Amino acid sequence: MSASELFSVEGKRVVVTGGTSGIGLMIARAFVENGASVLISSRKAEACASVAEELSRVGECVAVPEDLSSEEGCRRLADAVEERWEALDVLLNNAGATWGAPLEDHDARAWDRVLDLNVQGVFHLTRFLRPLLDASVGGEPPYADPARVINVGSIDGLRVSGMETYSYSASKAGVHHLTRHLAWDLSPRITVNAIAPGPFQSRMMAATLEAQGEWIAQRAPMRRIGSQEDMAGVSLYLASRAASYVTGAVIPVDGGLSTCLASWSNAP
Repeated sequence: MSASELFSVEGKRVVVTGGTSGIGLMIARAFVENGASVLISSRKAEACASVAEELSRVGECVAVPEDLSSEEGCRRLADAVEERWEALDVLLNNAGATWGAPLEDHDARAWDRVLDLNVQGVFHLTRFLRPLLDASVGGEPPYADPARVINVGSIDGLRVSGMETYSYSASKAGVHHLTRHLAWDLSPRITVNAIAPGPFQSRMMAATLEAQGEWIAQRAPMRRIGSQEDMAGVSLYLASRAASYVTGAVIPVDGGLSTCLASWSNAP
């Protein structure tokens, strides 16, 4: 089988949440540029419209603004997807929030704000879109090209970051284990995997990279911050025929920060 066939996502129907900035936009652009039909979603209608207009100059992209921190918001987005497509090939759960505060100030609001979107949003949207994902897979097992759920976790869910982001790191560890649990339950028609990004240029990482970006890049075994191509590559792989036998995996994309260091210490 040729590489062009093995790694192709052409014609696939893809939903990318949090697809208007940062890692989500990197992923959405990669799918559009490689021939997929993409529906992006985020809370801000203006950002959705702007990004959809930009990406539509390259390929097929539409936007549905929605707040996925509630079960009702997840249901509304799933209904909007069903109105557009009779089946869905790839769900990419990227929408997320973070919070940083000292231990004594990390109250219930900080936990609810982060876990409602980062964990419950992933769970409910996957639950509501499962029928459309199932509908994209024909015939009987074994399936050569199952439907895909790809969750965006974080290396902060793999090791302690040294920052006071208690609810965020707990939520991403939860995303990783939820990924494994869903992979068990949804197989063999649907694979479920997670990407655990390290430092990438995004709104969420902007303050950290401004303050410590040079130190982080030098600390990473690969000596740099992640690029758009890095995120595009792993996302396209997990959605393609090449990854049809991969499920329940959490893949760090972090230049070796979580896997190759003998020890981890905070910046001075």
